[in-house]
Amino acid sequence: MRSEEEVNAAIERYGDTVRRLCMVHLKNEADTQDIFQTVFLKYVLSSVRFESPEHEKAWLIRVTINACRDLLKSFFHSRVVPLEAAAACTSDPEDSGVLQAVLALPPKYKDVIYLHYYEDYTAPEIGQILGKNLNTVYTLLNRAKKLLRETLGGEADA
Repeated sequence: MRSEEEVNAAIERYGDTVRRLCMVHLKNEADTQDIFQTVFLKYVLSSVRFESPEHEKAWLIRVTINACRDLLKSFFHSRVVPLEAAAACTSDPEDSGVLQAVLALPPKYKDVIYLHYYEDYTAPEIGQILGKNLNTVYTLLNRAKKLLRETLGGEADA
């Protein structure tokens, strides 16, 4: 088990990344808070010794993505409608900018786009984090960019 100082330092360093990654996947604040707590609880209880801060961050990203996917696959989550979605039905839809287009991507594309553009990871680093072949990462990035171009109606690189 990790010390309180280690945990507080990790939350300070990586809390925003974990929270943003959760929002990209889950699209609501309540589930984001639940997964945030789950991820850092796993961190507290984990006996993994990290080789570097990059290794620690990659581990937290991987745990976050897996926790988000587990929640999205859960029986309860597939049977309820988020409060935000219910409220959106009664009000005018907001501007669907780039963020909305990214959020609408399938998870396999959303992950690589997020890690590449928002966290500034290179394709080889993304491959390591996600456990995917380098060529697969490049393919996913290219397909995701193509989907974003089609969604946003632009010719420029996404």
